[in-house]
Amino acid sequence: MTETTIPMLPCRTSLIDSVVAFYTALGFGTTYLQKSPYAYAVVERGAVELQLYGMKEYDPASSHSGCYVLTEDVDSLHTAFRSGLKAAYGRVPTRGLPRIGPLKDMSYGVRQFLVTDPTGNTIRIGQPTSDAPNHRPAPKETFARALHMADLFADSKQDLPGAAKIIDRVLGLTDEEPTPVQKLRLLVLRGDIAQRMGETERAAGLLEDAEGIRLDSEQQDSAADALARLAELRG
Repeated sequence: MTETTIPMLPCRTSLIDSVVAFYTALGFGTTYLQKSPYAYAVVERGAVELQLYGMKEYDPASSHSGCYVLTEDVDSLHTAFRSGLKAAYGRVPTRGLPRIGPLKDMSYGVRQFLVTDPTGNTIRIGQPTSDAPNHRPAPKETFARALHMADLFADSKQDLPGAAKIIDRVLGLTDEEPTPVQKLRLLVLRGDIAQRMGETERAAGLLEDAEGIRLDSEQQDSAADALARLAELRG
């Protein structure tokens, strides 16, 4: 016996067309769409199917809806999604709604990125990097733990002020120093958060500090995702 799980995600009724267009840009096909007596759409990409139902008073800004998609090639999907969004919107949207987040290795054993549609649903796309990614303890080392917690606050909880507070605290420590790679990652993440919060000048200063960190070739390889995000944010 085979079962299939199909996420059903809310959508502000007036945004149904823009939501469908968003998923079309990601390479989904629309297999069902109705406007009356209520809005409902079904989009599919390979084995992934999402169903969206309309709600007249739904507030995208307060949405906590979403689902997780596991893949065997998260890098290729991230590249394809960014390319599709750039073609559809003329740019890669990284703030507001809709948006696509950076690709990064999480400390709990998953390489992932987040994409959020125009009505606030967040789809997490990840590829396990460990045989046992579940229930891994948070790192104990000060700066590794800060990165772990800040990522969770920024992405999983969508709590940008909370993430900023975590990073600001450890960057202000005087009795401990992060490694160059850790400092780069902390500054890039903090700069990213500042941009998303509309703190343009603060973001520029943080990203300039990140750009000034000197890394050897091995460190550059280790920080490849952060360096790519830095280039994007500075671009």
